[in-house]
Amino acid sequence: MTAQITLNLPDEVYHQAELLAQQRHRSVSEILVETLEIVLLPTSKPVSELSDAEVIAQTQLRLQPIQEQRLSELLDRQQAGTIASVEREELQALIHIYETRLLRQAQALNEAVQRGLLEPLKR
Repeated sequence: MTAQITLNLPDEVYHQAELLAQQRHRSVSEILVETLEIVLLPTSKPVSELSDAEVIAQTQLRLQPIQEQRLSELLDRQQAGTIASVEREELQALIHIYETRLLRQAQALNEAVQRGLLEPLKR
């Protein structure tokens, strides 16, 4: 299910989304939807309130392949010293998303072990 809405975006936000859309050969709408999903969906409920199936699904959280590819590209550019300022901001956003998902995945793994859904890691 989807809902159609109209947003008034600050010019700077729209231009950043437009630039990112051009770089990825996607529409501005797709970039904005993806960004909102990334920010809002993974942390909508505490892990303890999720069903067993949802907890297991959260243990598998990863960046989307296109995000992984872009993160790798941006890290390479940063390492080479050729990263543009707009790319630096994009890199920071992707790192934040990665860290947020990694934390959520760790919480889900802990919850899955506590519920007996997964075996604890062996030392």
